[in-house]
Amino acid sequence: MARNITLKGNPVTIEGPELKVGDTAPDFTLQGVDMSDVTLASTAGKVRILMTVPSLDTPVCDKETRRFNEEAAKLPNVEIAAISVDLPMAMKRWCGAAGVEKVRCLSDHRATDFGRKYGVLIKGGPLDRFLARAIFVVDKGNKLVHAEYVPEIAQEPNYDAALAAARKAAGG
Repeated sequence: MARNITLKGNPVTIEGPELKVGDTAPDFTLQGVDMSDVTLASTAGKVRILMTVPSLDTPVCDKETRRFNEEAAKLPNVEIAAISVDLPMAMKRWCGAAGVEKVRCLSDHRATDFGRKYGVLIKGGPLDRFLARAIFVVDKGNKLVHAEYVPEIAQEPNYDAALAAARKAAGG
């Protein structure tokens, strides 16, 4: 099902379902900066914050990822991943330059599997095949305990709501 969000006020079509709190998190295959495959199952047993961004090399995505990197130290037993279609080598370079060590950067460039299953794949226009900005918090049982699709791609997400959901799911 296609949905619309905006980028600087202009409509952008999004492909995939709109996931809601209580849904089972769909499985996915992403690529880590070390070129290894990362799946939902390979991250099992932890609370996960899965944030999607169009590209780490944009100001809002950079700011968001750095903010979650700072928050990660305060969230024991929570894994945070920044997911985009940036290439793994570019992600590795960006993380090194930005000093991002606590957020795991994962790429959906190969098949946009995550984007389709989580309803964040942009369809058409200049951002075709990029991912829209969203945050999902997945508990240890693979249930979504928080889902935010940011309606305007150029805006930051509700950090406090995502962090609160992750703390609660982690028992803190």
